[in-house]
Amino acid sequence: MSVRSLARQPWVLAPVLLLGLAACKGEPAAAPVAQGAAPSMATDAAPAEGVPAAASGAPFNVADLPVSNASLGSFPYLGLPQGYASADVVQSEFDRVPFWTGDRVEWVEGKVYSAAVHAAGDRPYSQLELGRNVQEMVSSLGGKRIFSGVLPAPMASEIGNSKAAVTYVGGLGDIYNEPAETYVIHRADRDIWVHVGGGGSGGGLLLAEAKSVEITAKLLPADALKQALDVQGKVAIQVNFATDAAQILPESAPQIVQVTTLLQQDPSLRLGVEGHTDNSGSPAHNQTLSQARADAVRAQLVAAGIAADRLTTAGFGQERPVADNATELGRSQNRRVELVKR
Repeated sequence: MSVRSLARQPWVLAPVLLLGLAACKGEPAAAPVAQGAAPSMATDAAPAEGVPAAASGAPFNVADLPVSNASLGSFPYLGLPQGYASADVVQSEFDRVPFWTGDRVEWVEGKVYSAAVHAAGDRPYSQLELGRNVQEMVSSLGGKRIFSGVLPAPMASEIGNSKAAVTYVGGLGDIYNEPAETYVIHRADRDIWVHVGGGGSGGGLLLAEAKSVEITAKLLPADALKQALDVQGKVAIQVNFATDAAQILPESAPQIVQVTTLLQQDPSLRLGVEGHTDNSGSPAHNQTLSQARADAVRAQLVAAGIAADRLTTAGFGQERPVADNATELGRSQNRRVELVKR
């Protein structure tokens, strides 16, 4: 999908795209929002008014927010103030990103948009102006601000040390030193999270629309695995993991059973289990992740009764792509575990 800058566009609702993100499915656009209507950005860490859980001191619960029925338009639903432009735009159909609720880091899985924001031309950048516009825009869509202030140092470090901080650094801004704001648009079928971060001469916007991952992997039976190994010497198995983790998801169990059956049927067969990732994040992180995922598969096979000395593991990170990392489909194909005949 293409990315278009909104540097010369007024502050509007979708179908104009937030900071240049390409449009996805949408609804009719809402009316334009006047600039300067919202109160100024808070600089303390107190949660915003109108959030029952936060006001009572109880842990934040998104279900306590009012349900928004406003017409959203096209993802990502927001626009930029006039005279502002985007940079370092990153978008993903499915990823896992952090938001600070005021009492914890909430990791949201779903469609993600991230961008750094700066003033266009000779116009001075104003974090206050950006924040007021975002607040008014979210309010017009039925959303609420749930946090405004500086993140606690341990929480900023938790986010800053994550893979998300590498991939979406522009959208997060300087979470260590600058105030940030978190908003949620609570819908009947999904939640839309918005983070506004500062950064001195520029800011950042991170948006995630919560959704469940679509499982597209197909089971490969033991005989198909054997045929591929005999012909090609290797085969990619259909194993799904939690985002940015080595936790094997429960729906992968049938595939592990088929690999176990293959090894039981041929006691002389020895396999290498190799992990691969796409190019999101740093090469070092991806290598570590791919090794951990290969080890996780081996551990499940050993737990199923396969002798440990019949299985070796290796992680190759992003070094051996089989598809174009420039597309979501290509990245999904590169995130894989392969069995290699030894």
